[in-house]
Amino acid sequence: MTTGEPAQRRAAERLRRSVSWAEHLGSAGFWNRTLRNGQPEFLAIGSMALRSVYLRQRGSPEATPVGAPHQAADETG
Repeated sequence: MTTGEPAQRRAAERLRRSVSWAEHLGSAGFWNRTLRNGQPEFLAIGSMALRSVYLRQRGSPEATPVGAPHQAADETG
């Protein structure tokens, strides 16, 4: 028996064990992978939202006023 066999056996047992949805959603590995893979999208959407709020509050001509009809955007820009 080699020294790697017990570790391989334990890893195989972990892979065979079923995991509930709640257990999976609560695991650190799930959140680590989700946030690492989604980070560029979160940053892009967040920066666009902040820029649009800034432009609207600044009174930018590119931003239509709050409550303006959709056609007002076509007329102004």
